[in-house]
Amino acid sequence: MNIRHFTLGDYQTNCYAVWGDGSQSCCVIDPGYEPETVLSFLSREGLTLEAILLTHGHFDHVGGVRDLVAETGCRVFVHPEDLTLPPMLTAGAIPYTDIYGDGSVLTLSGLSFRVLHTPGHTPGSVCLLAEDTLFSGDTLFAGSCGRTDLPGGSRAKMADSLKRLSALEENYRVLPGHGPGSTLLDEKQYNPYYRRTPWI
Repeated sequence: MNIRHFTLGDYQTNCYAVWGDGSQSCCVIDPGYEPETVLSFLSREGLTLEAILLTHGHFDHVGGVRDLVAETGCRVFVHPEDLTLPPMLTAGAIPYTDIYGDGSVLTLSGLSFRVLHTPGHTPGSVCLLAEDTLFSGDTLFAGSCGRTDLPGGSRAKMADSLKRLSALEENYRVLPGHGPGSTLLDEKQYNPYYRRTPWI
């Protein structure tokens, strides 16, 4: 699996281009800002954009979607529960072509992505599993987790989602929506939100 990481915009959102060996297309996860950066990368690498996969619908994760779709005609996947988020959090209607839910398996760009519904940060937050990597969006960060105080957030659901991730048996590489990467084992051992009794 090939992964190219971009840190985009004032909110320093992590965006990832992901594709399998030998694939001529890629998927982009959470293009929040600077669509021109993603388009330049695609041109340099000779890749077509097959799909955009959204971990949730906040504006700092979806802001580049419209321009990328206009340039490439790619598909856009989002969990349907985030289509109900207030427009102030999504910068208007989220452009999408497809919805996915818990347990969905997508075969795209030479890879298989498994969708885990992990509400808490937003009602439709998801994590995406591909090979040895967990793209955790704003559910799980290195040493932290996503905020739950915005409209649609839920402390109780975040606790349930973190429990679900802690039950995964493999030591996945964790690539979050903001900040540095980690591993699932490190988060289970050192993340304070896995040790706070009100949460877990």
